[in-house]
Amino acid sequence: MIRRQRLAAGVCALLAALTAGLAFPAGAAADETEQAAPKVELVLDVSGSMRMRDIDGGTRMAAAKQAFNEVLDATPEEVELGIRTLGANYHGNDRRTGCKDTARLYPVGPLDRTDAKTAVATLAPTGWTPIGPALLKAADDLNGGDGTRRIVLISDGEDTCQPLDPCEVAREIAAKGIGLTIDTLGLVPDAKTRDQLSCIADATGGTYTSVQHKEELSDRVGQLVDRAADPVVTPVATEGATECAKAPALKSGLYTDREEFGQQRWYKVDVNPGQELRASVSVADDRAVNPDYGVLLRAVTLHGREIVRGEAAGNGRTDAISTGLRYPRPESDDDDATAETVCLQVTNSFSAAAGVKTSPGLPLELTVDLVDGPSHAADVAAFGLGRGWWLLGALVLAGFVAGLLWGWLSRWRVAVWRTN
Repeated sequence: MIRRQRLAAGVCALLAALTAGLAFPAGAAADETEQAAPKVELVLDVSGSMRMRDIDGGTRMAAAKQAFNEVLDATPEEVELGIRTLGANYHGNDRRTGCKDTARLYPVGPLDRTDAKTAVATLAPTGWTPIGPALLKAADDLNGGDGTRRIVLISDGEDTCQPLDPCEVAREIAAKGIGLTIDTLGLVPDAKTRDQLSCIADATGGTYTSVQHKEELSDRVGQLVDRAADPVVTPVATEGATECAKAPALKSGLYTDREEFGQQRWYKVDVNPGQELRASVSVADDRAVNPDYGVLLRAVTLHGREIVRGEAAGNGRTDAISTGLRYPRPESDDDDATAETVCLQVTNSFSAAAGVKTSPGLPLELTVDLVDGPSHAADVAAFGLGRGWWLLGALVLAGFVAGLLWGWLSRWRVAVWRTN
């Protein structure tokens, strides 16, 4: 029963905190000023393999051009869009030169649909597949500003320019904390291509999609461009401490951090009387990790007494693991009552697989929300059992009454037996 109560509290806190974090991150992004224009760069693989005719009877290049034309027609006015190519210009066999073949086809900015379509029409499948260099250049194209920034990578094969691993490039981009998301689409992908494109997307919190048909490609690219225009909350980069005394003070909002394998991170939140603290944390396994891991989120006092906790475990089948908690602080009759400092501790039990880099740490996202507390003091998760105290009391009373009845009946039956 205790486990169910804690699990229910954790799930409720996670959902409520995520919803509140997206709706109004008061501390992280309470600024009501107009947000910068969202930016999207479409990165298209124009390597020689794009000549293959296996998408609805046409070439992969033809499917990509059709998708781009449809997306350009439907791009929202507020989105600044650009196009970058990889493998589009070098026809030779020199690997060093081929691995530098990435170019900006249309600059990121206000969209002129006619000019962009004209540029796309000139493309012809040509050379190599330098995905890593193209992602680095695309990140530079989108650098600057506070709006949404998104790279949409369309490729039909894995990178041919190792050892610049595109997965490592994506992790480096994510580690910069610039809020750039990379979504990937694989055209008729094989297993290696699928694994690499999935790794790139996972590293930045993006999505991977396998595409087999022209209509799927157009729809998915269009969805990703439209998503960039949706209002979003930009997480605030913070750095947790190794102990509560040195932890950063957080307000309501959405925060990002990095946590090394097996490390713990501490944060502080001030909770006033009558307020309820809702917190949730997600840790992403953005690289190969050993199975059977967990995440623990604890709320403790400054003196180290645990108030409430949330925990979750994984077995290697998910890309992220999340948990949450809630702590309502009762109202106080004292007008001079001050805020209580609550320490939030995040601990993970991830371990790196053989040969996997442990730095930078795992991406961590923390949501903090302070809302009005419940009207009844009994509805306090911090009491450990919460409403489970009522059930425990009822069970104890029922056991006591049952014991008395059983004892009385036993004595009565023994008395009757002796009389007979």
